Amino acid sequence: MKESDNYIKLVTWSEEDGCYIGSIPGWLGNCCHGDDEVKVYQELSAILEEWIEIYKKDQRRLPPATNRSYSGKFVLRTGADLHRVLALKALQGGESLNSYVVKKLASVVRDGD
Repeated sequence: MKESDNYIKLVTWSEEDGCYIGSIPGWLGNCCHGDDEVKVYQELSAILEEWIEIYKKDQRRLPPATNRSYSGKFVLRTGADLHRVLALKALQGGESLNSYVVKKLASVVRDGD
């Protein structure tokens, strides 16, 4: 496994720019662009390799890896009022708070809200 495999490489279409944009979340923002998605990904991969070499040459610590496995659990602090509202809505729907919140989050991700 290459060190660069520890980082998520994103290539997304930008309506505003009318092209594909490449980035490394948590490290390199939008750093390359073009009309060909595959070429942008290849350029992005090369840029990442270059930055890894620069960090190593300068004896700098690399940013934390972003390409990792996830447990499916995280702690969310909502505040007491929102917690109460969510718990009541879950009760009204006859489901657990966890199930209710997971469904709501999934719908936001799916629908892009």
